[in-house]
Amino acid sequence: MNGPSVDEQTSEGEDLGSGLGLRAESRVERRANRRRARGRRAFGCFAGLVSLLVVGALVAGAVVGFGKGKDALEGLFSAPDYEGAGTGTVVVEITKGQATASIADTLEKKEVVKSARAFERVARDDPRSLQIQAATYTLRKHMSAKAALALMLNTAESVRVARISVPAGKTKAEVALILQGSKLKLPAGAAATALGKPALLGLPPYAHNNAEGFLSPGTYDVPKNANAYTMLKLMTAEYNKNAASLNLVNTAGRKKLDPYQAVIVASIIGAETNRSQDYAKVARVIYNRLAAGMRLQMDSTIHYVVGRDGGVFTTPEQRKDPSPYNTYLHKGLPPTPINSPTRDELRAAINPAQGSWLYFTLVNLDTGETAFASTNQEHEANVAKLQAWCQAHKGRC
Repeated sequence: MNGPSVDEQTSEGEDLGSGLGLRAESRVERRANRRRARGRRAFGCFAGLVSLLVVGALVAGAVVGFGKGKDALEGLFSAPDYEGAGTGTVVVEITKGQATASIADTLEKKEVVKSARAFERVARDDPRSLQIQAATYTLRKHMSAKAALALMLNTAESVRVARISVPAGKTKAEVALILQGSKLKLPAGAAATALGKPALLGLPPYAHNNAEGFLSPGTYDVPKNANAYTMLKLMTAEYNKNAASLNLVNTAGRKKLDPYQAVIVASIIGAETNRSQDYAKVARVIYNRLAAGMRLQMDSTIHYVVGRDGGVFTTPEQRKDPSPYNTYLHKGLPPTPINSPTRDELRAAINPAQGSWLYFTLVNLDTGETAFASTNQEHEANVAKLQAWCQAHKGRC
C-alpha cells in the first residue's frame, strides 16, 4: 500500500494547524464578547438608575416648589395695576347681570384701573365682588384694582344719588335755574357764580371763556356731594365728547368755518326747528344768506335778548331792538351761541345739506313742518300756508 508524499504531508499538516488556530481564536473572541456584554448590561443598569434618580428629583422638585413656581408664573404674567386711591371723578355705569369680566373691561376703558386682569384677580380673591350692584358709580381715575373694588362695594360713597335732566335749547341762565331748583340743594346763586368762573368748567379753547353753547343738554347722574361746578363740568365734558366724535374742529376748518361759529349756527338750528330732518337744510339757508350778504332775520336770535313769551314769532317793536343779537338789523352771525345745541344740531352745522334755499318758514306748528324756498316768491307762498294754518288755529300763532 502506498503512503502520502512529502508535499501532501506538509499540506495536510498545514491544514490541520490552520484548523486548530481558528478554533483557538473563536474561544478568545467569545470570552471578549461576554466581557463586553456584561459591561453593556452594567452600564444600562447604571444609566437607568441615573434616569430614575433624575426623574425622581424633578418630580420631587415640582411637588415641593409648586407654590413658588406658581408665584413665579404669576409674576411673569402679572396684570398691570395702579397704586393708590386715584384722582378726579369718573362716571361708570354697571348694568344688571353684567359679569365680573365685563365690569373689569368697563373699568379699564374708563381708565379707572390700569388693566381688566388686575381687577379680575382682585375680584376673584374677594367673594364680596359678587355683591357689586347694577348702578351708576362715581369712581376715580388711576385707582388700584383693590381700591376700585372697595369703593364700588361702599355704595354709600360711590353710587349716584339723583338725576337731573337739562332739556335741549336752554340758555346758560336757564341751566343755572334748573340746577338751583334741583335736588342738589345748592346755596343761593351757586350755579350763576360757577358760570362766572368759566376757566374752571373745562371749556374748549375756542369757547372764548363763555359757557353759552357748551352745556350739552341731556340727563345727568348726580355724583355724591356734587356742587354746581361738578354738574357744569359734566355738561361741558359731554360737549367735548360730542365735538370729538364729530371731529368738529377739523371738519369745520375744512369748510372754512371757525368752530365757534359752527356752534353758533348749531344753536340757531335748534331754536328754529324741532325736526331733525330739517337741521341740515336750516344750516344751508344760514350759510347761503351769509354768503349772499343777506341779514339772517332769525326770530330766535331776538328771543335770546328779549325773552320768549310762548310765541314763535317776534313783534315789530322787538325787531327794532339795537342788540347785536338782532339779526333783522345786523348782518352776520350773533356774537355768541343762543343756547347749547345737541350733537345732531352740531353735526348739521358742519355738514349742511346741498341746496339753493334762502328762506324757510313753519307751515304747521303742531308737527313742526317747515317749508324751504329759493326765491322770495316761493317764500311768500309758504308764508301764506302758515297764515292759513294760524287762521284755522286761533290763538296758536
